[in-house]
Amino acid sequence: MGPTGAGKSTFIEYATRQNGQTVGHGLKSYTAEIRTVRVSHPTDRHPVALVDTPGFDDTYKSDTEILSLIADWLVKTYKGNVNLATIIYLHRISDNRMTGSVLKNLEMFATLCGHEAMPNVVIATTMWSEVKKENGERREGELKRDFWKGMMADGCRTERFEDTYESAWRIIGNLGKKDRAPVLLSHEIVDTHLRLNETQAGIALNKELEKLIKDRKLAARKLRDQARSQDNEQIVQELHQQHAEIEEKIRQTDSQLREMKIPFTRRVLLLFRSRS
Repeated sequence: MGPTGAGKSTFIEYATRQNGQTVGHGLKSYTAEIRTVRVSHPTDRHPVALVDTPGFDDTYKSDTEILSLIADWLVKTYKGNVNLATIIYLHRISDNRMTGSVLKNLEMFATLCGHEAMPNVVIATTMWSEVKKENGERREGELKRDFWKGMMADGCRTERFEDTYESAWRIIGNLGKKDRAPVLLSHEIVDTHLRLNETQAGIALNKELEKLIKDRKLAARKLRDQARSQDNEQIVQELHQQHAEIEEKIRQTDSQLREMKIPFTRRVLLLFRSRS
């Protein structure tokens, strides 16, 4: 898992020795659906399923669609008595800072995994060839200190992906010796009988959408004020166009938010259930 452009598809191509044959390039999402590739483990030849998922900043799907897609896959595998042996989150070491989009991906990932599954999680940094080693090591230290500390405390490990077959399988690890705790999201839906919008990941996404709407409404209001104070007709038209684009994004986000809202009667039922 990880944001668009972090190298998820590239990782699988190297792990399967299909380097560069189907890798997406640029900022648009290559993986729009969940993709499973079956290979043999290089050490013991046991079958391994590598699963490629879209990020929460997908080009073609909304965040609610992505969460639903991932939840459906996790629930199906969990009901089939399959727990994930290794959960890999990829992060570009070439990023100079932690953007809002990348932070959202990381927080959603940590939330849907939960504390119990963290010992099976690996955060793997990518794009080391695009940075000087000392700069990459400095950023890696900052990420461990400022953003990954909590996950590492729960047992998550960190690795560097070096664009090789050997590096990919070092990150995947020896799967046969692992205790496999279920990810929190599948446990909540299957064992606790929660709906997707009632899970920790669903609640986190709901809060993110509410914040996004608030920020966009503020941006729209500023654009309206700028347009009123302008005499240049061309600038006014450009501001009106930007305003219209933001209003459309607000409508799209509001539609997602309505999908994630928990009805009042259901909230009451959940409250009584938690107290019983």
